[in-house]
Amino acid sequence: MTRTFNWRIVFKTMGVLTTLEAFFMLIPTLTAWWYDEPDLGTWIVSSAITWLSSWWMLLAGRRAERRVGEREGYVIVATVWVVYSVFGLLPFWLSGALPSLTDAWFETMAGFTTTGATVIRDVTVMTHSILLWRSLMQWLGGMGIIVLSIAILPMFGLGGMQLYSAEVTGVSYEKLSPRIADTAKYMWLTYIVLTITQIALLTLEGMTLFDSICHSLSTISTGGFSTRNDSLISDNAAIQWTTAIFMFLSGINFTQLIYLFRGKPQRLFKDEETQWYACAVGVATLFLSLGLFIHYGIEHDVSKIVELENIFATVERALREGFFVVCTAMTSTGFAASDYMTWPKLLWVFVFFLMFTGASSGSTAGGIKWVRIGIFAKSALTEIKRRIHPNAVIPVRFNGRTINDSTKINIMAFMFFYIAIIVVAVLIFCASGVAFDEAIGTVVSAIGNVGVTIGQFGPSSGTYADYPTVAKWTATLVMLIGRLEIFTVLLLFSRALWKK
Repeated sequence: MTRTFNWRIVFKTMGVLTTLEAFFMLIPTLTAWWYDEPDLGTWIVSSAITWLSSWWMLLAGRRAERRVGEREGYVIVATVWVVYSVFGLLPFWLSGALPSLTDAWFETMAGFTTTGATVIRDVTVMTHSILLWRSLMQWLGGMGIIVLSIAILPMFGLGGMQLYSAEVTGVSYEKLSPRIADTAKYMWLTYIVLTITQIALLTLEGMTLFDSICHSLSTISTGGFSTRNDSLISDNAAIQWTTAIFMFLSGINFTQLIYLFRGKPQRLFKDEETQWYACAVGVATLFLSLGLFIHYGIEHDVSKIVELENIFATVERALREGFFVVCTAMTSTGFAASDYMTWPKLLWVFVFFLMFTGASSGSTAGGIKWVRIGIFAKSALTEIKRRIHPNAVIPVRFNGRTINDSTKINIMAFMFFYIAIIVVAVLIFCASGVAFDEAIGTVVSAIGNVGVTIGQFGPSSGTYADYPTVAKWTATLVMLIGRLEIFTVLLLFSRALWKK
């Protein structure tokens, strides 16, 4: 049985999602009113345009079939980030905060994809409403606009399973409840609880309430937008430790976190991907901390380090900065507690390679994800065993389950496209006049949704404002591809998707 593409359901679903965006725009609108800021009118106009557009889409999708097919699901998931960014850039553009349409698009896409790269030269001159919107975009994009929507779509007679399977990152996904909407609600409840908890802790540790809100929204979403030009470098040790711990938690599969909060920690501790992720964080932290301890010892005179008080202070600093940088790189958050570009080259190159890994599937992080790395590594080791015992049947298992050939092929294809996209994007960057080291650093950062990179765009350096226009548009496309884990975007260019 053939079936034409259901455009009405796409418009109707997009209308619901855009209505949600217009609702969240009311938060910075109220913020502009509270602080009596000059861009209040801009927020009213932006919200009105978004509301009217959402109703037009709902009108275009009236009398749509209730069923959201797989093809429609992929199209909705791939295009909603573009639609959200189109309306999300209006406050930046209309207020004059970012008068260039390219820059407004870049900042907005970096927000919703939780990349955290910025073209704003001085964020401290931005209004409170603009700063809050930057963090709020990341918070919405972190858990996923789609995961939020499928908790609400049943109210409109729409199903959400196809949207959930197209949006949730990683090789596989797990439902906590027979009803997919309930699963989304559990995930968002956990997301909100973590956010509120971090806001409270940061406020108690000396950060202003507004900064606590913005940084917590950016932390739990692993986004990285900050209200300061130097990120968290100038903050105290308690704030940096707290932020690092919440970055680490946000890198864990949220399904496993829900089991933890339900009093079933054994599910979390037995999860093999979590074990890979936690071990990787631990090993990388020890390596960086040891290197930093030696580096700071040489920098501040070894004879002074041997004093007991100085030993404790240096060890604490090395562990804190090592753990923070490992978490910010692996979870693709992009915050900074120190400028790793001032470290020995071995250490910051190591940080650069951590950006490839990502954290766990089902988390808000970008990157390759440890479930893929784990299965890929096990498959490689199994192939060596097969060379020694060619007639043996040696299955690859992950979390106690045998990995089928389809999953292995999926991972191989993902790895191929991941590398291929990096190569193509780097060539485009270099053709536009960007130096090779900055090009590869920016592309790896964009596809992993990290934000900060190496070279002049390191933690405490400038912004992407001076990049050529072609490079900026290329970077936003790479951000989108990385956020949707490649296949969802590439499917849009497949003829099979559009056929009956």
